[in-house]
Amino acid sequence: MDITDIRLAQERIKPYVRRTRLERSETLSRSLGTNVHVKYELFQRTGSFKVRGAFNKLLSLSDEGRAKGIVAVSGGNHAQAVAYASTKLGASSIIVMPESTPRHYIEATRAYGAEIDLQPTIAAAFDAVGSYQKNGMTFIHPFDDPLVMAGQGTLGLEIMEDLPETSDVIVSIGGGGLMGGVATAVRSISGAARVWGVETIGADAMSKALEAGHPVQLTAITSIAKTLAAPAVSESTLALAQNLVESVTVVPDSEAVEALVFIAERLKVLTEPAASCTLAAADRLKQNFRPNSNVVLVFCGGNQSISDLCGYL
Repeated sequence: MDITDIRLAQERIKPYVRRTRLERSETLSRSLGTNVHVKYELFQRTGSFKVRGAFNKLLSLSDEGRAKGIVAVSGGNHAQAVAYASTKLGASSIIVMPESTPRHYIEATRAYGAEIDLQPTIAAAFDAVGSYQKNGMTFIHPFDDPLVMAGQGTLGLEIMEDLPETSDVIVSIGGGGLMGGVATAVRSISGAARVWGVETIGADAMSKALEAGHPVQLTAITSIAKTLAAPAVSESTLALAQNLVESVTVVPDSEAVEALVFIAERLKVLTEPAASCTLAAADRLKQNFRPNSNVVLVFCGGNQSISDLCGYL
């Protein structure tokens, strides 16, 4: 996956996704002492960046391949994205989910047209995929797929097209597909631009992998940022982080929630903790920015249920 793949993905998915806005925030700029811009990807179709990769993968399949059906594993935004993209392109889809998946994710995924297969755990969900593949269905991995990563990378391409003077991009990491695609786009266009990764404590597979030098399987996901809940990163996303990312900042849930509330009250948008954690990380990283820097925070998703929000508070 390189910048050429990302440019091809941009043309391929253009009719199906939104070009989300990038805006300077006066509030965040004053707070952090530099120029802070927000990429409002939470206004993407299905409420997150995931449709970019889903559409790029699906549109790369033959008509015959799509006709045999699509299967995916997810307890979050990837589920909704694959369901929506499949339905839009006339393909049937089955989403295998762990039983712990929040109800609003299950209901939204079903509403987008997918059949739901609930399994006891995320590991069991991945194990169940094999039987569907034997029947000819195409598996769309949530992050470890070059076509999926190239699709996510179109977000980084938009940032650099809209703000060529970007100096820093702060992006959250689950399995690393978004980070890998965005970092590839940003660093290919501007070698001087820096990409900073963010995780939350209890959903920190990438930081543990960077420390160990190889992917590490988390024994449990304890963070409230469930859309960052990859049990492990892949060799390919780890390599991209090692080569393209300055560092990975790990913040506690409490700071992600504090940032979420600040964003809701001051910027008037409701993000997920997986998105608001970028602001929490920016506050920890602010000594790395100059007054004339142009820092972009990626608000990657906004599929936040009100019941969960009340629980956080």
